[in-house]
Amino acid sequence: MSDDYLLSLLWFLPLVGCLVVLLLPRRSDLVVKYTALGFTAATFLLTLVAFGRYVEPNSTGTAPLRVSLRDRAAANPTPLDTNSQPRGAKDAPPAPDDDLVVRDEWIPAFHIQYFLGLDGISLSLVVLTGLVSLLACLASWNIEKQVRGYFSLFLLLLASMMGVFMALDLFLFYVFFEVMLLPMYFLIGIWGGENREYAAIKFLLYTLFGSVFILVAILILYFWPGTSGAVILADNTAFRAHTFDALRLTQAASETNYYGNVVQQWVFLLFFTGFCVKLPSFPFHTWLPDAHVQAPTPISMILAGVLLKIGGYGLIRLAWPLAPLGAMEWAYPVAILGVVSILYGALAAMAQTDFKKLVAYSSVSHMGYVTLGMAAMNLIDPRAYEFGVAGAMFMMIAHGITSTGMFFLVGVIYDRAHTRDLKKLGGLWNVMPVYGAVSFLIFFGSMGLPGLCGFVAEVFVVLAAFGYQYEQNVFPVLAICAAAAVILTAGYILWTLQRVFLGRSEQYRGLPDMTPRENLIAAPLVLLTVLLGVLPTPMLLGWMGPSVHDMVTDVNAAGKFRTGPLSNADAPATPPPAFKVAGRR
Repeated sequence: MSDDYLLSLLWFLPLVGCLVVLLLPRRSDLVVKYTALGFTAATFLLTLVAFGRYVEPNSTGTAPLRVSLRDRAAANPTPLDTNSQPRGAKDAPPAPDDDLVVRDEWIPAFHIQYFLGLDGISLSLVVLTGLVSLLACLASWNIEKQVRGYFSLFLLLLASMMGVFMALDLFLFYVFFEVMLLPMYFLIGIWGGENREYAAIKFLLYTLFGSVFILVAILILYFWPGTSGAVILADNTAFRAHTFDALRLTQAASETNYYGNVVQQWVFLLFFTGFCVKLPSFPFHTWLPDAHVQAPTPISMILAGVLLKIGGYGLIRLAWPLAPLGAMEWAYPVAILGVVSILYGALAAMAQTDFKKLVAYSSVSHMGYVTLGMAAMNLIDPRAYEFGVAGAMFMMIAHGITSTGMFFLVGVIYDRAHTRDLKKLGGLWNVMPVYGAVSFLIFFGSMGLPGLCGFVAEVFVVLAAFGYQYEQNVFPVLAICAAAAVILTAGYILWTLQRVFLGRSEQYRGLPDMTPRENLIAAPLVLLTVLLGVLPTPMLLGWMGPSVHDMVTDVNAAGKFRTGPLSNADAPATPPPAFKVAGRR
């Protein structure tokens, strides 16, 4: 299967599933569920095929893992603009069919491309999306209201999420980003709790508010005429405005002063604000607890496991690479905002009595580590920054696993006890021992217990904020605050487990333990929580690390255009290869 089919099928297959489900006859709920499950499982299998293709040598004898996304994209040129084609466009041999890049014309009049690609950063999130969606589909088996509508919207949401993580054309990215809002709005507004309309409208308005900032940033990058007209990039190609190609824009931002310091600061602030709403970060987080509390359990799993990661992915793929000078100027305020989110989310979680709202606020706290890791720049030695970005990426994967598990476990007990009030729960360990064992492991993973996935991410971010082993501390006070927040996290996690599982309660005697279907959903989450905590190296140094290295290299290279007392003009042109794979071009 060529990449043209593989990458396109990752988003098109669930879209076809959406239409198939709608065409099924009424009152065939079981057929609808199995059909949706089949399309979701097939999409997940395609993500595994893409993963295998990424790490295995292709027809050229080289694995895409060992070639940067920019070089692979350069081998797939389009005739949109012969004066600014990527390197290798002229007289280049045909691109291999298995380099995990698809590029073709879409709307030539505006230089808009159908441009998809995968690297270690996006591939990790694509596989996570496929897994979480499959588990959420299994968790949706209890849905009885308007089943066809629910599963068709579910598959449409899956298609748009896949497209967001693969799109390398900013216009295409924005289309997938906006399409994603509608199914989530209806899934909350129709199948949610008592205040579902309020929560759905709040989610939609907040996200639309953030997307406006993203759109303005994209339009600035597209229309800005440049400080000196067209410029020549390092590959001897001309760059000028009127392109949505994210990789060419990244190259221009890192290799030239085309956009200038002031423009990049505005672009960065616009991107950062827009994606902070999605992340969410304090003070743009208030839509999240309402959406989680009112959403049905499977949609909460997707919302926490995948949709929040789109905010972090936008920061890593767009905000920092497309406006590196702005990222450098605003690094300290962004780091402060990250630490505030960590502490505020933990304290707010500790004050909750609603089980689901507690888990929602814990997401605000954990995603603060993503913001801090991205901001932990050390312009003297960029290896500290590389650790921070790697920690931010690992936190997104780890949180995607543990938060999915926590919301699923909240849904399991709500289906039996019909309450989420922590004051009314208790003694469940004696009644549901399997449920208790799974809950303890997943919640400890979220707490950051050594040996589980959350610990690795937090350590990388905190060490990066300290500027571990390098010439200067980056954010020592903020790093101390972020490290101290672990105590708050342990406080609300342990307190929650005590209130739910310990003690004795005759009220819940006889509640059934987890069913085989629920055990099937929990098993991969438990396995990954342990596996990523014990063996994080394959992800950090294997398939994700080289892409992180490329991203940090681009941001660091732009430092020579920065002016001021903290100029990076004397810094090395590229970071030391802390995560570089042998043989990488």
